[in-house]
Amino acid sequence: MNIKEALQSFSTMTLPARQEFMLKEGDWLLQEMLNHIGSTDAQLRDQLIYRTFMDLLSDNLLSTQQLQFLFDTATDENFLYLHIGEDISDNVFTRSFSALLVANILAKDAELLILDDDCLQTFFQKIGRYLLLEKDTRGHVQDKGWAHSIAHGADLAAITIKHPKFDLQHAPLILHALKLVTWKNTVYVNDEEERLVNIIEALLVRNYSEEALIEFTEQVFDKFEMHLITQGYNESFFSGRTCTLNLMKTLYFALKMNNRAPKLQNAIYGQVAKWLKLGA
Repeated sequence: MNIKEALQSFSTMTLPARQEFMLKEGDWLLQEMLNHIGSTDAQLRDQLIYRTFMDLLSDNLLSTQQLQFLFDTATDENFLYLHIGEDISDNVFTRSFSALLVANILAKDAELLILDDDCLQTFFQKIGRYLLLEKDTRGHVQDKGWAHSIAHGADLAAITIKHPKFDLQHAPLILHALKLVTWKNTVYVNDEEERLVNIIEALLVRNYSEEALIEFTEQVFDKFEMHLITQGYNESFFSGRTCTLNLMKTLYFALKMNNRAPKLQNAIYGQVAKWLKLGA
């Protein structure tokens, strides 16, 4: 039985049948799913592999050893960081869907607290690396389905912050990546901003310093001035300006609707008004 047939069969099984299957063939199934996590076959990658991972996690069908194996494998250089920094290649599917898998593993571990502490801390120390280095910003890819690496990276960062063992001392690395994620010579068109804003909201839930987030906001807009000084009004400036303003406007309204962080709201409003020349 190939992996596609196995997953199609698994999707129709009752919970007791799935439990029995995992006892007998679980290790094989997990390895095959990892082997094909970056498949360009959207049905296999998205509808079968990803959804099966979610079912396995939600139904508690994974042993502690299997959960650790998935976390260790999906966070290594051959999965989450596979050839990261490339502009456009099919490797983005491996990186992006590894990010989704790791995010869901961390969400599960936030309940169970069974992943190895040393492995978690090693991962936390480099969490900002994904959004910082990812250059393949495509959303939906014709004939191959969703890549959406930036959105998935945002999901991963937000869920990581929410993990009870995440130390906020690592937050500046994530904020540095977030500051630069809007300067990748593209304008996001698949609601990436809404996913990126979840990073800031996750930090606020963890009582991260509002003053530190105001400083982050100032640095975000300082990038405009620096770019103009070093490169002038080029295409990169206008895509970065548009993308950054879209992100910060989305953040402003998210904070306002939730009645959260009023000082941060004011800081964002002032900067957005300045760069949109509102009232001028």
